[in-house]
Amino acid sequence: MARAGITPERLARTAAELADEIGFDRLTVSAVARRLGVKDPSLYAHIENVRELKTRVALLALDELADRVAGAVAGRAGKDALVACAGAYRAYAAEHPGRYAAARFELDPETAAASAGPRHAEMTRAILRGYDLPEPDQTDAVRFLGSVFHGYVSLELAGAFGHTAREADASWTWALDTVDFALGNHPSREAAGRTRP
Repeated sequence: MARAGITPERLARTAAELADEIGFDRLTVSAVARRLGVKDPSLYAHIENVRELKTRVALLALDELADRVAGAVAGRAGKDALVACAGAYRAYAAEHPGRYAAARFELDPETAAASAGPRHAEMTRAILRGYDLPEPDQTDAVRFLGSVFHGYVSLELAGAFGHTAREADASWTWALDTVDFALGNHPSREAAGRTRP
């Protein structure tokens, strides 16, 4: 029988908060049980194992991040939408490093399909419509943006940019300017007879 006061939502949120503090990779059922003030067996009324616990944190993070990005890009297009989207990812990672890591957690295909993951891909494609890229270049561009955003943010979180005088914000702006230029001037656009807007 489930312990009173522990709901699936409270469990996921508590685990997410703990992941932000100690790191998603260090998240355990025992650590969450201690945070909730219960014994480990109390949590097994709600989850089967640590993988299910991490999956719940991942789903929470994907939902929160999708809402954050949607709010940031609303009413924007082109480079403005690109910068707003990227900024939302970066800000979320800085505020919630454990949850951001959880958003990269590998989900089984059925869980992934029912998660907010597809919503992220749809929003990225919506941003890319401003660049008028044909397929398969649009799919490549979705992967490219994910690589740039996640790569930069992951390196920044790991402290990789703290060893030079150049501010990380300046390099972030440079990277986004370069991405915008690359997307707007990709050879596929010229081959399709499309000019930069």
